Amino acid sequence: MRIPAIPGFDQQALEKYFKNTGALFVGRVGTLFIKMVVNIIIANYFLTYKNGVLSGGTNYIYFFSAIAALGLDQFIVKELHAHPDNRDRILGTSFFMKLMAGTVCIPLIWAAYKIEPINGTPYAYVLILSFIGVVQALNVIDPYFQSQVQSKYIMQVQVVGNLASAVVKLLLVWQKMPLVWFVYAYAFDFLLLSIGYYFVYQRKGRSVWRWSYSAQLAKKLLGYSWPLIISGIMITLYMRIDALMLQNMVSPAEAGAYATVAQFSEAWNFIPTVIVSSLFPAILNARRDDQQRYEKRTQHLYDLMVYLSLPVALVITFASPLIYKLLFRPEYASAAPVLSVHIWSGVFVFLGVASSQYLIAENYNKLTFIRTGFGAIVNILLNLVLIPRMGMMGAAIATLVAYASATFFIIFIPKVNKQGVMMFKSLFLISLFQKLLKR
Repeated sequence: MRIPAIPGFDQQALEKYFKNTGALFVGRVGTLFIKMVVNIIIANYFLTYKNGVLSGGTNYIYFFSAIAALGLDQFIVKELHAHPDNRDRILGTSFFMKLMAGTVCIPLIWAAYKIEPINGTPYAYVLILSFIGVVQALNVIDPYFQSQVQSKYIMQVQVVGNLASAVVKLLLVWQKMPLVWFVYAYAFDFLLLSIGYYFVYQRKGRSVWRWSYSAQLAKKLLGYSWPLIISGIMITLYMRIDALMLQNMVSPAEAGAYATVAQFSEAWNFIPTVIVSSLFPAILNARRDDQQRYEKRTQHLYDLMVYLSLPVALVITFASPLIYKLLFRPEYASAAPVLSVHIWSGVFVFLGVASSQYLIAENYNKLTFIRTGFGAIVNILLNLVLIPRMGMMGAAIATLVAYASATFFIIFIPKVNKQGVMMFKSLFLISLFQKLLKR
């Protein structure tokens, strides 16, 4: 079916972006299902204490993932979109930058652990996981396919990689292997994906061996991305600090139960990333060609974020007791009401991802780390107050308030507060009612 001709509307572009988004959704939904099944089996295998020990190591590494990633991905897309003939230099420079950053993170992780160790999680586990940053350097291939609106190739790699990872972990459970084997398996996941990215890129005349490094381009990319590096650190703070504070302030067992809450609640967070990354080129085109269409597309994007996240939050809120009864051992039952609260943070994650793309498009990169820094501060302060009194429920409340605070912080910044108003219109379904009244 074709949409009637509209001035400025490109049917072929719509179909191209729709197919790309559809491919990403298929890959991520398949990946989500596989991961959730495997995580539930592992959680029931280890029970709360050991599950907390394992999640403590992975959460700790996330604090350094922003440094290793250098906040480059969106700028790689922008550079490739603007200079497609410069592909090998852009990808090569980005790869070497990420490789060096991942290497630097290894001693940083050691120093940080010496200063603040994790209750119950030994450094040996953290050391194994610290090499993930180096392995992930080949992830620069992902934004390349995004820029080409060919994310189906990334989907293929992710589905195959996650199937292989699931098989390995299920074999470990079947053989009743100790915890350290699962730490190695988690690190192996990232190696497997990097190998997959390499082979999928090597087709159709492309080759990583033709990549080159440019110090001038590296300086330019860092000039753009350094606010996003700090923003990424702040994001990991307010996304992961609750679990680590819970583990150190209460117990690994409490953190192990909370880990299942976070896994369920955050499992849907791939949806805004997929949609926004696929539509970002179209939004950039609208900004270049038609300011009014650009604003409409941005409002529609916020609306879509709410239409997708709100039903998920409502369903999980009422279904959480049944979820824990059917899928988990009784030891995890206390986490069910916590999930009913934590799931609402996803609404603000959806809106936050969309508004972040607006900030990047308008070159307001510094605002991204200012607002996430504000969210991180709110989260840490609330965790300090609520965790001793309420345990993991306090951590969930702190996370919800922090996500909302970070998302709507821009409403207090005059040059971008219009975006805050637009998000409010979407959140309270005002724009939906306005559309219905016009009919």
